[in-house]
Amino acid sequence: MSEPGPEGKPILEAGGRPGRSIPQIVLTDAEAGAAEFAGSDSRAFNYFTPQKRRATTYEDVTVDVQPDPERYLTQGWIYSFADGTSGFEADWTRMKSSDWHAYRDPNEEWERTFYRNQNKNVVQVQQNMELAKTENMFENWNEKWLEIFAKHVSTWMHPEHGLGLYVFVRAQREAMTNMHNNAISLMAIHKMRGAQDIALFNLEVSELLPDKFDASVHRETWLEDPMWQGVRENVERMFVLEDWAEEVFAANIVFEPLVGELFRSGFAMHAAPLQGDFVTPTIMGLIENEYERDLNATRDMFTLLAEDEEHGEENKQVMQEWLDKWVPLSIKAAQGLEPIWSEPEVEVVSFEESFEKAKSRFEDILSDLGLQLTEELVQK
Repeated sequence: MSEPGPEGKPILEAGGRPGRSIPQIVLTDAEAGAAEFAGSDSRAFNYFTPQKRRATTYEDVTVDVQPDPERYLTQGWIYSFADGTSGFEADWTRMKSSDWHAYRDPNEEWERTFYRNQNKNVVQVQQNMELAKTENMFENWNEKWLEIFAKHVSTWMHPEHGLGLYVFVRAQREAMTNMHNNAISLMAIHKMRGAQDIALFNLEVSELLPDKFDASVHRETWLEDPMWQGVRENVERMFVLEDWAEEVFAANIVFEPLVGELFRSGFAMHAAPLQGDFVTPTIMGLIENEYERDLNATRDMFTLLAEDEEHGEENKQVMQEWLDKWVPLSIKAAQGLEPIWSEPEVEVVSFEESFEKAKSRFEDILSDLGLQLTEELVQK
């Protein structure tokens, strides 16, 4: 016979067979969520302070999604690595903040807006590609531009891919809050999508002009061509950084304006149209547009750190050290590309003009952060 239930009757399993006795559940109000707090019956999130009068959808789905011992996790991080390192450590960067959670992405981009923007980009590239094939655009390319596109334009997929996969992906994992993670994740995806667009365009041309176009020469160019070794060194040195903030700073504050925009806008977008190539400017233009968004997010990220009441001066000193480290590498990379400007049959703009524009852009970014020009840049 089974033990009697609460009312003296035997507990039966399905089918009427005697079953096991189960202790009666008693609610003690010690379980998670039992406590009542101000606003617990509200349909809106009010556990954080929005930047404006009312919280945006971006803030609702981003702020405090990743808990922090500084906010809510009174028992500390709920997981750690095998060596005892916590889930996130403040010393993973030399930057310091009085409140890491104050950061917001000025683009207010989250999953829905990201998918919407990327859909527009993909459609634009596909439409231009189909139009180019319909109009037999590739047949009108001269041999010189085919060579430049294969050797140099296609090679730009390598820095895009490297920054996306080996710099921003790592940085987003180690950044201190979900707001930082979210913004840096988008930077990674932007770069990888740009690299894929260039790679797919390269393959399209190779299929249409199999006897005229070498679709694989870009690999040799990236690994061996002297003109590209400064860019390669600059990018690959970022791969081994152990400071997530320095990774973002080196890529978006230094490399992109001095090298990335220099090549994409200063060369490819100027030279391609005169060769009958209107797909390259489309792809490079989308990469430029996404970098502008990434720069907005990066500028706000480091402005907040530079203006921190407690740590601002120390942070600016560290950023100045990073400038001294990365600016010479980026200048070397940029100047190594100079011969490319003279390769097209018609030189639309000189390297000197493009580089001066890049330096001016760089100066504006530094000014926004309250940083000074390095001596190397002033002398070039």
